Amino acid sequence: METYKGLTWEQVQQRQEQGLTNAVTAKTGRTEKEIVLQHCLTYFNLVFLVLAAVLLIAGSSVKNMTFLVIVLINTAIGIFQQIRAKRAVDRLTLVSAQQVKTLRDRQWIRVRSDLLVQEDVVEFSAGDQICADAQVLSGTLRANESLLTGEADAVEKGEGSSLLSGSFVVSGSAVARLTHVGDAAFAARLAREAKADPKAAKSEMMRALDRLIRWMGVALIPVGLLLFYQEYMLLQLGLQKSAEATVAALVGMIPEGLYLLTSVAMAASALKLTKKKVLVQDMNCIESLARVDVLCVDKTGTVTEPGMAVEHIQPLTDCSHEYLEQVLTALYGSREPDNETARAIRQVFPGESAWRCSRYIPFDAGYKWCGAEFQDRGSFLAGAPENIMGECYHRLRETVEAWSREGYRVLLVAGYDGELVQGSIEGPRVKPIALLMLANPIRQTAPETFRYFARQGVAVKVISGDSPVTVSQVAARAGIPGAERYVDAAALETDSQILQAAEECAVFGRVTPEMKKRLILALKQQGHTVAMTGDGVNDVLAMKEADCGVAMASGARAASQVAQIVLTESDFAAMPHIVDEGRRVINNIQRAAALFLVKNIFSLIMALICLITGWAYPFMPFHLSIISALTIGVPGFFLAMEPNYERVRGKFLPTVLRQALPGGITNVLVVVIAHFMMAVFGLPLTDSATVCTAVLAVVGMMVLYRVSVPFDKFRKLLWGAMAVALVGCFTLLRGPFSLMITDDRSFLVLIAALVMAPTVFFALQRVFALWDRINAKCRMHNAK
Repeated sequence: METYKGLTWEQVQQRQEQGLTNAVTAKTGRTEKEIVLQHCLTYFNLVFLVLAAVLLIAGSSVKNMTFLVIVLINTAIGIFQQIRAKRAVDRLTLVSAQQVKTLRDRQWIRVRSDLLVQEDVVEFSAGDQICADAQVLSGTLRANESLLTGEADAVEKGEGSSLLSGSFVVSGSAVARLTHVGDAAFAARLAREAKADPKAAKSEMMRALDRLIRWMGVALIPVGLLLFYQEYMLLQLGLQKSAEATVAALVGMIPEGLYLLTSVAMAASALKLTKKKVLVQDMNCIESLARVDVLCVDKTGTVTEPGMAVEHIQPLTDCSHEYLEQVLTALYGSREPDNETARAIRQVFPGESAWRCSRYIPFDAGYKWCGAEFQDRGSFLAGAPENIMGECYHRLRETVEAWSREGYRVLLVAGYDGELVQGSIEGPRVKPIALLMLANPIRQTAPETFRYFARQGVAVKVISGDSPVTVSQVAARAGIPGAERYVDAAALETDSQILQAAEECAVFGRVTPEMKKRLILALKQQGHTVAMTGDGVNDVLAMKEADCGVAMASGARAASQVAQIVLTESDFAAMPHIVDEGRRVINNIQRAAALFLVKNIFSLIMALICLITGWAYPFMPFHLSIISALTIGVPGFFLAMEPNYERVRGKFLPTVLRQALPGGITNVLVVVIAHFMMAVFGLPLTDSATVCTAVLAVVGMMVLYRVSVPFDKFRKLLWGAMAVALVGCFTLLRGPFSLMITDDRSFLVLIAALVMAPTVFFALQRVFALWDRINAKCRMHNAK
């Protein structure tokens, strides 16, 4: 170590001024300011602010601006949830601020990792995480790069070798010079590549809602301008009345309540999942997981535990178990383990040995064995059978390879009749004692978790950097269907080969980070909804491309920042809870969405009819707010919180439009007829607004009735409470809500409309049911 001077403090200061420090400034997540702006500056919010400004300028009452409350709540929920998730993730670190032994002015001192600079000379020892890219100057260590490459086996690093940031030192120690620090380090570059496309994947439901908003956005401006021109210029209703009618029509066309319901239900689910030790960073991903039909998982940390374990011992002689225990305790129990294999054996054979070691040869990746000589006991070896046995390996080949095909790492324990020489063993002198079979233990909860996904029709794909044969055996032990269908990803070169393998194989070995990304894209290209779980930087690119990325908190910080969901206790068994919660929310939102779209369908068609006929729009903004609250918003919220764990089926928008059309068309037909009758009799516009609002209320309650089937006690109570509240609005609160009837003829029209509404609604239900049956038969016929 004294050979190296290290940097002087003056050189350190120069590099700090040049920005060559190990502090990572490039983040994969948005800042809190960006989150706030993202949720505030939306087209959705802009439309409502403009409408509120129009009412304010026209001198309208504040009660006509109640739709702003929904906008504020919706925005606040989104900001709160995403900032809460961001702060939680910021506490999960890829490279913690560890103290690193550093050479400064020829003296070894401890320096915090983020204060290191480029070309610092440092020492890494067993247990350290490599905090920046470096080149080994002297010494030898073994580094676990699984978080970066997916390869589970430790890699030996000697003089001149490169060390990658984010890897761990398993054994040994070395002096190294930092070559790339901070944002230029390997882990930071990979994370930044994942951030290159900041566009977050949206769920099918949110994409459908966005399309709906775009359609309405196109219609809003011309319909709004034409309607205001007709009300103000042609019908001479005055600025205030014209503005209120126009805003009422436009507010009715926008599914603002559905956005609020979605945000509240998603946020409630996110908080509920927090109790299951699951952090939801993007609420859209709850739906994505509910629709997932392919789940891609990493082997280590997901299917298996991170460490190794001795699972079987096969004696090769008639020696006693006690004697084997003495040998292994002498070899491994009396000294600190220097690799995963040694740690696993020491777990089974701990404690001090009475045998006195006269010479010890440590494990080396070149000859793959360790050995020791003990006074009055002889010499013993432990390591790879083929390396220890040499030309005599044929005696054990069949047994060893049989265990290897089962996915185990096989270790031979043997005596040696001769003097141990490092790296040189004579096969005939070896006396085999036992075979030890080691493996990464299958997570205790993994088999049941995979059985759950099999029952739900979700295909599981294991993607790993390890040997495909080993991964296949691990997958089979975990109970993953199709584990025998494996492929070496290194052999996949063309896009067509990747597409074919993605569809046919369940296990992928020797997968690079770039190949993981290509496999995810191939699965999505085939129409699958894909979730990807991982814990390393090597998983970041794939997780970014997946419909939903799930990270283990114990892994890399970059993975946690890119993922939409973080398992804070790194327990894969939480996945069924997440999927169930997603299905509950999406099924209920899909059911409740029909309530909202009834109003939107009616408002758009009614606005167009008024433009064609020259009628005044028969509603005030707060009339639609009453209907929205009592027949849509409040019941929709409670219905969205009920248990419902069926698999999500069908496209969101076509499904809810089919459910909403009978109610929307009923509203249009009955309101048009009632409004026409009011116009023929020359009845006041305020009476017409009351009659039309009553029609919407009755139809809304009928739609709520259909959505609530099958009824239970809670749904009966909910429906009854909304009915009572509506009756109260039309009786006790008719003055404040301007729901007045001033002419007896208006009352007769109201009775006729209320009788007509259920007749039309249930007739349309029958027509649509018949249409569904005809379509189903046609699909069956075409399938045959």
